Amino acid sequence: MGLNHRVLIKWRHYPPTSLLAGILDAALASTRPVNKSITAEITISPDSNQAQLPLLAASSYLNSAPLIWSFVHGSRQGTVTLSDPVPARCAELLEEGAVAAALIPVIEYQRIPDVSLIADVCVGSKGKVRSVVLVTRVPDLREVRSVALDESSRTSAALIKIIFLEFLRVEPKWVTSAPDMQLMLKDNDAALIIGDPAMTFARDDLRVVDMASLWREYTGLGFVFAVWAVSNQDLSRLAGVDFAAARDEGLEQIEEILSHYEREIPLPHNELKDYLTNDITFHIDQPMKQGMKLYFDLAYKHRLIEQIKPPRFIVPRGNG
Repeated sequence: MGLNHRVLIKWRHYPPTSLLAGILDAALASTRPVNKSITAEITISPDSNQAQLPLLAASSYLNSAPLIWSFVHGSRQGTVTLSDPVPARCAELLEEGAVAAALIPVIEYQRIPDVSLIADVCVGSKGKVRSVVLVTRVPDLREVRSVALDESSRTSAALIKIIFLEFLRVEPKWVTSAPDMQLMLKDNDAALIIGDPAMTFARDDLRVVDMASLWREYTGLGFVFAVWAVSNQDLSRLAGVDFAAARDEGLEQIEEILSHYEREIPLPHNELKDYLTNDITFHIDQPMKQGMKLYFDLAYKHRLIEQIKPPRFIVPRGNG
């Protein structure tokens, strides 16, 4: 099985993920499509009667580390309680009402009711992403007959389906699988690998296709993979959580972040730094918004989502 480096940030002040997830799980047990590109952005203010720390969920892959570093090691320690399930589980916890906010696969915004997005904060790419790849031994992607999809993936699974259906004009068989590349390729022509393991496996005779690069090749746009989504029921409690400032602090601590992750991810320091500073973007500018809209439109066209709801962005004021 491929290496999984989601737990390298040490959760100094919080219970282990498995314990916290267990506590959360135990304690908290169709509209018409919109064709226009409409986004709403509102500002929310803190609730002065905040009796309990907000519960957040976010996977601790390297590409999400700058977004959560401040909450774990930085100036925002003790302002939230954070757990680190896989991305798909983060979305489930938000939908179940077990957490107030989660870093979710962007496609899940269309599937989870009554949530909003944090403005200008994401895990995305304007070119290559490196950590979301299609692996195959087939020279021509149009000849791929079956694709194994990482079971922890949501956004990337939808993206690869869109690439095949919309741009390659073929539909292979889709097989959901545990993220074990050797087993995935044993019975399938191609495999979707995500996260830190996508950057570290032996290439050998494999063809490795970067999915963000392929998306840009066909659309000319960037791609948003993950976003902070918040429950509309908890907006006042989350008003004091400044996700954008947390991102900025994390980006100022890239060297500190790398000092943790490079112990476990077998890549040179300069490659990991280039990945965080050049391959990944943590801002949602207009071209990224356009890419997100097109992704939602195509997901709806190919029946990967039941509706399109316009992104509703919120801007917490924070505590300062």
